[in-house]
This record gives sequence, structure tokens and C-alpha cells, in this order.
Amino acid sequence: MTSTKFTISREDVQNELFHVQRILGELKKRIVGQEKLLNRLLIGLLTGGHILVEGVPGLAKSMAVSSLAEVLNLDFKRIQFTPDLLPADLIGTMIFNSQTTAFEPRKGPIFTNVLLADEINRAPAKVQSALLEAMQEKQVTIGKETFPLTDPFLVLATQNPIEQEGTYPLPEAQVDRFLMKILISYPDKNAEKKILQRMTEGEGVAMDLARGRQIQLQKVIVPERIQKLRIMANKVYIDDRVVDYILDIVFATRCPADYGLDVARFIRFGSSPRGTIALKVGARAHAFLMGRNFVVPEDIKEVCADVLRHRILLSFEAEAQGITADEIIKTILNTVNVP
Repeated sequence: MTSTKFTISREDVQNELFHVQRILGELKKRIVGQEKLLNRLLIGLLTGGHILVEGVPGLAKSMAVSSLAEVLNLDFKRIQFTPDLLPADLIGTMIFNSQTTAFEPRKGPIFTNVLLADEINRAPAKVQSALLEAMQEKQVTIGKETFPLTDPFLVLATQNPIEQEGTYPLPEAQVDRFLMKILISYPDKNAEKKILQRMTEGEGVAMDLARGRQIQLQKVIVPERIQKLRIMANKVYIDDRVVDYILDIVFATRCPADYGLDVARFIRFGSSPRGTIALKVGARAHAFLMGRNFVVPEDIKEVCADVLRHRILLSFEAEAQGITADEIIKTILNTVNVP
């Protein structure tokens, strides 16, 4: 890698990274632990990619998303997905105005900058279809009219892995629109001790898990700065050898035998081209967050599982044997040659 190929300098990255550190500093006033979740939310912000977060209840998924929107001075709306939710509850509907004798649009909560889709897998297919247009096209159709969504527009969705009654599997086409699917787990003992102290200490408070929201956060970033950060992250240099490494990983999910992998019987379909694109932009954003102006293979490895786990469709044999997409991805990373 020669410096003449770099479109931005390391100093440029460090200067812009100051604003990212301010965001993290504010978020950590409320969110204890969950470093990976915060990192991935920032990657979604830098790339404009939607994020799907899966984890058991009580891990601060919703609080992290709402806090991010607050710190960024962006419009934020939350909608609880339920089996009886209608598309109109999400995107809006046409309302008859008796004074003008005409139908006028009443816009729904999707018209926002950051949409928290809580328990997204509880909504039926029609609602998912309405959300799909917004995620892919950044627009919404109400009646015969199409309305563009504001920029930036991010869908940050959550789902619960342990309670499957009354849930609907997300369509593969919609799942593919998520830049990343993040699996978060319990905090470690030290982090949980901090949570325990924060949530149970105070006059007249025995137990209040929402006390974290009472912590005031500063609005440290304006939308114009977000756009500049995105432009900067997109200029992070990526060598052709690293691009070929991305392609080898993705093609190994489609044709594993070509790479000496004995996992073909576990894979129904490999990653789509969106996975290739997501690996590149995700790795660029990760390198930017690490303070570098170039991508290294470790950036690819770091984001690979989050980018590809929801894009690999497992076979019945894999499900019967308890083989997960993460295990297949790990095998691929251990086998594909690193540049």
C-alpha cells in the first residue's frame, strides 16, 4: 500500500474521529458495557445501513438506539411491532378532508430519521412489505402518492430469540436489506455490577430499570456533520488484495468446495451480492472507527459474522445437527487465504 493511493490522510481521520468519540462518550453515560453494540450502531450510522439486533430482554437494546438518536439531534420514533399491526400504523394513510373534499396523507411514524422497530418479527407480512420499500428505496407509498423519507434514515430493529410464540419469520428479501445482524449477550460481572449500582441506588428507589433514561445527554452532532463523517469513512482506502479477500469469503459461502471446504451440505444458499457490498463498506467504517485511513484483513474478519450470518440460508441437515451460520463463517475465515 503506497500513500499516493490514499484519498484521505490519517490526520484527517483522527480529526473527524474526535466527533465519534464525543458520541461514544455521551452514550456511555447511559449504556454500561455493550461495546460491540455501540460500535455496530456507529458503523450503521457511518454507512447508512440498517441494523438488526437480536438478544434477550433487558440488554439495553432499545435504550441504546433511542440514546443514539438523542445524541445525534435526530428525529426518533419507536413502534412496537405486534401481530395485529397494520401497514397504515407504520406508514400512514389517506384521510378525507371534509373542508377541501379531498383525501390528504396522514404520515405514520416511519417518517423520521431513526426508527426503532421493536420486536420486528411479530408483525405480519403486509407490514414487513411496507417496511421493505422504506428500507430499500428510502421512500413510502401511501395510496397513489410516493413520499421520500428524510436523510439520514435508519431502521434499527430488535428481535427476541427466546420467545417465538406469535412471531413471523422475516422474509429473506427483507433480512438481506439489513447491513448487519448483531447478536448481543449478557454483560460481564464488572459491567453488571455497575448496572446494579446505577439502577438501584438513590433515595426512594428500590428498582427502576428505566432510570438510565433520566441521565441527561448532550446533543453533540448535527445532521450535516453526519454526512461529512459518512463521506470521510467512504474514502478509507481498500487495496485490491483486500477486495479479492472479500470476494473469496463471499464466494466460499456459495461454492465451498472450490475452497476445499466440506460444508456445502449445510448451506442452501450463500450470501447475496449485498453481502459483498456490506463487507466492504462495513470494513471501511470499522477501519475509520479504529483511526486508520486504510482497511486491513482484520477489519473484514471483525465485521464478517455480523454481515453474513443472516445472509447464509442453512439446510435442514445443518439445523438438525445444530450447525449455525457463525460456525460456517468461522470455518471459512480459517480456510480462505489472508492477503
